[in-house]
This record gives sequence, structure tokens and C-alpha cells, in this order.
Amino acid sequence: MSLITNKQRYEILCSEQGSNIPLFLQYWWMEAVCHGKEWDVILVDRNKQIVAAMPYHIGRKLGMKYIIQPQLTQYNGVWYRPQEWTSENKRLSFEKWAAGKVIQQLNELNLAYYQQNFSPYITNWLPFYWNGFKQTTRYTYRINDLSDSDKVFAAFDKDDRRKPIQKIADMVHVDWGLTPEMFYDFHNAYWQSRGQNDLLSKEFTIRVCNAAINRGQGFIIALRDQNNDLVAARFVIYDQECAYSLMSALNPNGHHRGASPMLLWQALKYLSGKTKIFDCEGSMDEGIEQSYRLYGTIQTQYFAIEKCNNPFFKLLRYIKERM
Repeated sequence: MSLITNKQRYEILCSEQGSNIPLFLQYWWMEAVCHGKEWDVILVDRNKQIVAAMPYHIGRKLGMKYIIQPQLTQYNGVWYRPQEWTSENKRLSFEKWAAGKVIQQLNELNLAYYQQNFSPYITNWLPFYWNGFKQTTRYTYRINDLSDSDKVFAAFDKDDRRKPIQKIADMVHVDWGLTPEMFYDFHNAYWQSRGQNDLLSKEFTIRVCNAAINRGQGFIIALRDQNNDLVAARFVIYDQECAYSLMSALNPNGHHRGASPMLLWQALKYLSGKTKIFDCEGSMDEGIEQSYRLYGTIQTQYFAIEKCNNPFFKLLRYIKERM
């Protein structure tokens, strides 16, 4: 009789824990974004139950192994089983112990390089610091309470968000009928109009969209104008805790100024009652950051953790980043 693998145990854990495990760490998500690639998970056991986990996508280059974020995946990193702590000291002591077990298993992989973004729910990276990892603070922007749609809309900037939405309210209508194939073609045309190729392949985009939609954890929402021309489209995923806007596009041949905020507003109304938080999938880009702030969002930090064990790999990354 064969032993159960870590991935099989993790699939069971994700089924049991539900949204206690952030969406991007879920088994089904890793299966979707790492299809045809290699991924696995580190597990830490205590008292015959899994108390910590770290799913990871592993790559190989010139004989070197490395861990990086899968495409379209904002967070991976460590997960701790939710527990009731009688003191802050006990929580931190547990995290030090559990993270130490994770790091021990990471070291056994003999990686040239490691980089993962930790979920905003992880606020303590000291055990990784003590083991030679480096941290960069990054930011996303979140609406932390979607329960009252009127309150959410009232928090939008009056001139740059609410007025443009109100101005085009009678000029556009929502379309829920876009297939993943149609969405990809629209998204690809948008990027080509800007002189760039879509970073995501058609096969990858369709697979990920279908994986989320078929689970009832994702949707494609679009706007059409009075001529029924497609104006804007967006792909959103969610669980009971948080929703994430992953991909969006505007008609490259022209669109109303309020099309993008109107589309997001319609998505937020749909999500009310289905989840608690909306994560704009924040960017460190100055222009994009300013755009997200106009929705009344809260700046939320998360940690990018990395460690380079091979100077040659570090040189290759340095060269690639400057090409």
C-alpha cells in the first residue's frame, strides 16, 4: 500500500479548512496555475494534525532549483492553523517553532533561490530573518467591508470615481455572458493595442478562469455600450473571506472615462454578501497606486520574502531584470 503524499494530505486539509486557508494557497488554485509544471507543499505536524503548510511552485534552470510565485498568484508563503492563544507569547513561540520546521524542509530542497509573497495575514517574519532570509515590504489596497454597498460607494472619490460612474449609468449595461475564450481575446487585444503582448497564454487564462468559475469562486463581468460593443471586462476570484481582481481590460478602440470604475463598482455590488474583503491586487507602480486609492481603499502591507543561495543565480536574475 502506497503512502499518501504531501499534496494528497494538503488537498484534504484545504477541503477541511475552507477559506481559513487563503485562496492563493488553496490546492485547487495551485493545480490550476501550475498545470504542467512542478509544485508541492511543505507540511508541519503536531499532535497528529497539520499545523503549518507552505505550497510552492518549483522551477529549474541550468541545473539549479528555485521557488517563485506562480503566474497570476499574489500570495503563497506560510500558513498556520488558526488557534486560540492564551497569550501573545504562546502565539509567537508557536510561529517560531513552526516556521523553523518549514525552513528546515526548505533547506533540504537545496534551492538556488527562494521568493514568495506572504499573505497579509502573516505579520511576523522574524523566524525567516533569523535564518538568513530578506524581506521587502509591499503594498496592496483593500476594501475591508463589502456588506453595505451604499457605504462602499460613498467612500469612492467624488470627482474621479462617483461622478464618472453616475454619468455613464444609462450608457452601459452589464454582460455576464463572456466566456473565458472571449475574455482572453479581449484582454489580449487590449495589451496589443498598447504595444505589448499578453503575459499570459490563452491556454493558461482559459484554464484558470474555468477552474474558478466551475467552483463558483470566480466570474467574468463585462460592460457593453448602447451599440452592444464590449467596453470593459474583468476577471475576479473570491472565497468567503476575500475577493481579488486578477485581470481587466478596456476596449482599445475607445471607451467612456467611467467604464473602468463602473465595472469595478458592479463587481463590488455582486460580491456584497458573498465575501468580506476586496483586494485590488495592489501594485507598487505609482500611477496604479493612486488609481486604487480613489476607491476608498485601505493600504495593506504584505511581505516579499527571499533568499539567494547561489551567487550565479543572483547574477542571472540581475541581468534579466535589466534587459
